[in-house]
Amino acid sequence: MKKLNAEYVQRVNQLVNSCPYFELLSMKLLEAGPGFSLLEIDLAEKHLQPFGFVHGGVFASIIDAAAFWSIFYEIENRNAGATTVDLKLNYLAPAAAGKLIARGSRIKLGKTLGYGEARVTDENGKLLAHGTSTLMILPNNTLATDQPLPSKFRASRSELKN
Repeated sequence: MKKLNAEYVQRVNQLVNSCPYFELLSMKLLEAGPGFSLLEIDLAEKHLQPFGFVHGGVFASIIDAAAFWSIFYEIENRNAGATTVDLKLNYLAPAAAGKLIARGSRIKLGKTLGYGEARVTDENGKLLAHGTSTLMILPNNTLATDQPLPSKFRASRSELKN
């Protein structure tokens, strides 16, 4: 696999964290790289359903995002993105306060589909939810940004010589 450009990763993570949906949920992409991701939500009243627990849609959102970002950096086409075509999850325990911490991991990545999973815990490590996601790779679906991004991958030594 090609080596990721650290500047690209940093810029993309900043772009993700400032997107309206992540801001709406107070969701943060803390780390992501080839085959993994780490996201977090500081829970607030806005995340709760009428019975005082975190709404299932919040869990679904963080699982979807964690699975997505666990495969994104391994997609070799610089101009490709992905979209969720399937999301399955199990709610294992309720939460009402604190943090949701999602750890995503790539299970498989092919040319047209990716498959990832995410585990959501609280800050004490208690497992709250687990899910999997199938993602379709979209060849010409670049990130929406006004600024050009640096190269996704570092140039190899042979490319530098030419």
